[in-house]
Amino acid sequence: MPNKQRHNRPQKARLDAHCVRACALGVKHPMKMSHEEYVEKKRARVHELASGMLDGSIHYLEGVVELASLRFEVEVSEDDQDFLAFTAVASEIDHLPIGAPRQYWSKEALERDEPEIQESIKWAKEFSLAQCKSLSERFSA
Repeated sequence: MPNKQRHNRPQKARLDAHCVRACALGVKHPMKMSHEEYVEKKRARVHELASGMLDGSIHYLEGVVELASLRFEVEVSEDDQDFLAFTAVASEIDHLPIGAPRQYWSKEALERDEPEIQESIKWAKEFSLAQCKSLSERFSA
């Protein structure tokens, strides 16, 4: 056991030095974030996503997937209708190459699925645009 303690000291010292530098720059240590700060950060992300989806700066389906994943992070009721719309859309498009996983798909598969992706974007907007607007407004600062 003493060997492990000795072995971890340099790593801990580097970590402590990193924290000191971060604090000097005004960066709060991630482990020091309060629950309220965490929820507020996630709510700001909801606003950023929804606004970006509305103005086209965020791919609509990528935004859908992330909004669905944030549902339980922002402390809304489990049956929140705005978030449920995105959960429903996300479950319908989970087989499509969207976001980071696209890099692992072949060019042929991406080309084959592109018409379905475009149809899904159109359908998703028809199904959830009002909820997207609502989330943008509800979670604006």
